[in-house]
Amino acid sequence: MKIKEFQTMSDEELAAKEKQLKKDLYDLNNQRHMGRVEKPASLRNFRRDIARILTLLNERKSDGNKRSTQAK
Repeated sequence: MKIKEFQTMSDEELAAKEKQLKKDLYDLNNQRHMGRVEKPASLRNFRRDIARILTLLNERKSDGNKRSTQAK
């Protein structure tokens, strides 16, 4: 997915998407160990999407902390 698609999602949707991607990555990794992966590049794509989601969540969290400290 593109970063723009993730930016439009809420925090709850991002957390759910992260959980789903981690499950898919786990399943795909098991298939890799069995030698039955059709698209090996999808492993990298899943890892990158998870990293994008975590980056967005951390940015939103740090922006919230900055705003709350500026309001004081």
